[in-house]
Amino acid sequence: MIAKYRKLFNAQFTANKYQEFKDDVASDFDFMPTFRLAETPFFISNELKTQLIEGCNDLIAFIQKEDFKNLTNKSLELNHQVPNEDDHATFLAIDFGICEEDGFIIPKLIEVQGFPSLYNYQINLYEKFKTHYPFLNDLSPFFTSIEPQEYNAILEEAICNKHPKENVILLEIEPEKQNTKIDFYYCQRDIGIPIVCVTELIKKDKQLFYKNEKNEEIRVKRIYNRVIFDELDLRTDLNLNFHFSDELDVEWAGHPNWFFRISKFILPLLKGKYFIETTLLSELKEIPIDLENYVLKPLFSFSGTGVVFHVTTEDIEAIIEKELYILQKKVNYLPIVQSPDGKVKAEIRVLCVWKKEDAAPTLLCNLVRLSRGEMIGVKFNHDKDWVGGTLGLFVR
Repeated sequence: MIAKYRKLFNAQFTANKYQEFKDDVASDFDFMPTFRLAETPFFISNELKTQLIEGCNDLIAFIQKEDFKNLTNKSLELNHQVPNEDDHATFLAIDFGICEEDGFIIPKLIEVQGFPSLYNYQINLYEKFKTHYPFLNDLSPFFTSIEPQEYNAILEEAICNKHPKENVILLEIEPEKQNTKIDFYYCQRDIGIPIVCVTELIKKDKQLFYKNEKNEEIRVKRIYNRVIFDELDLRTDLNLNFHFSDELDVEWAGHPNWFFRISKFILPLLKGKYFIETTLLSELKEIPIDLENYVLKPLFSFSGTGVVFHVTTEDIEAIIEKELYILQKKVNYLPIVQSPDGKVKAEIRVLCVWKKEDAAPTLLCNLVRLSRGEMIGVKFNHDKDWVGGTLGLFVR
């Protein structure tokens, strides 16, 4: 079945059709996304889908452990700690590289984040693909049998938690300048909540307010948080009227603490067939002699920032704060997507939502990155190493 859809897609693909597809995406808000759009979706076999679900369930079982917070308290000590943390994360984004091991295809957990991703953009990308390739109506990006309307309802419940939409905001640093801004605009259009910059919030006692289009002050009761502290710490030019460490009378859709708890920080603790050998640098007993088989990563960076792919002994010895880095075994990414001019590697991000009263997260949708380079998720300078964002499709 997968070969059938790949053959159909490649037969219909042209450079002009790809440009029309990109123009269609850009037409919704009169701008082209700053990230590269991949030419094709990734067709996912039932076997690979089963493996992805198993890998996610293994990870989720670890996150559900009774002592999980005790195991990850150190992550907050090393970073920021925000009051009024809830019982569990609202969002999970779980990244699997599609790899080869002992001659077999297997997804390997590359990273995980307790933070939202492009939930609203991905569902709209699916609709664009179906418009330009009608046969894709036979396939779905969802892990269960839901339809787009139900997907949006689940997402709205997680973000708004039954609050009036004017009292729920998407919060970001200068959102109009972010690479992911198209997702914010889709969220505003489809969910109906305003987008607010951190500098626009007004604090009165323990309450937060923003000004609407009529210049009226509106109480903020819930925050869909898209702020990355890495960026916030660097932006010393910003004038905020509140601090994330303040005691605030507000709910979080994605409490900031979960960004640190569920992150590369837990990778050294994970054991199993879908997990990669990972060591906290501060616990490394000796530097491996085969460093060419490892990658060095900062624990709490975002979008591949600070990753060293070709590691040297000098790189490791130069790091002072070794508790903030991991050394991870490289995996063998399998070129699995058949393009008209060669094979392409893939990484799948499983997008999960964990509603307040649910015992476990729900696997909803996915985001896929395709690359011809050595590593996916890191920006490359050469055209042959392009990274493109797309989505995976399952046979219904």
